[in-house]
Amino acid sequence: MGTSKTVDEAGTEATEVKPDEKTVDTTATDATEADETAGATPEEATAEADLAEAGADGEPSGVGQGAGAVVSAALGVVSLTGSWVGTVASARQSLIGQLHAQSSQNSSVSKLLDEGYGNAWQATAMWGGIFALLALIVGVVVLARPAFGAPGKPQAVWIKSVAWGGVALGVIGLLLAVLKYTDILLGLPSAG
Repeated sequence: MGTSKTVDEAGTEATEVKPDEKTVDTTATDATEADETAGATPEEATAEADLAEAGADGEPSGVGQGAGAVVSAALGVVSLTGSWVGTVASARQSLIGQLHAQSSQNSSVSKLLDEGYGNAWQATAMWGGIFALLALIVGVVVLARPAFGAPGKPQAVWIKSVAWGGVALGVIGLLLAVLKYTDILLGLPSAG
């Protein structure tokens, strides 16, 4: 199964291929790819060039927005479940209320309840509301970012979904915090 070599007029060698050997024609695939890109609209060609540049530069697209969306959702969960800061603030308010109640000789049960437990409950509600507000703000910023940064670049669907989840958790957390702070939800029992 040998092949014979011939020399053409330019002095380059050409290899003859026997009919039973298979060859790959690379010129056909190159021409097909050129035809496919030639039929693309200018917007598609620009988008493909932008994607190629982003990949060539090594810049990950949407990482900051994705991180912001996850932070928004995490802050929303913290606003609903409670945080270490809220627990410490609640314990501090409870201790302050107990000290005030013990220092005054004429303290009533309602004053003890209000200062010892009511203020602690409101401190917990306040910190839950702060985390809910932060979740809401971060989520809205992530959702609004494409309109101000790069309007032509679409935002990934998962980023939108997580950011909307953070916004929803922030709204729910903020509503619950206001209801707890105003004693509409789980208010203090009456002393008398």
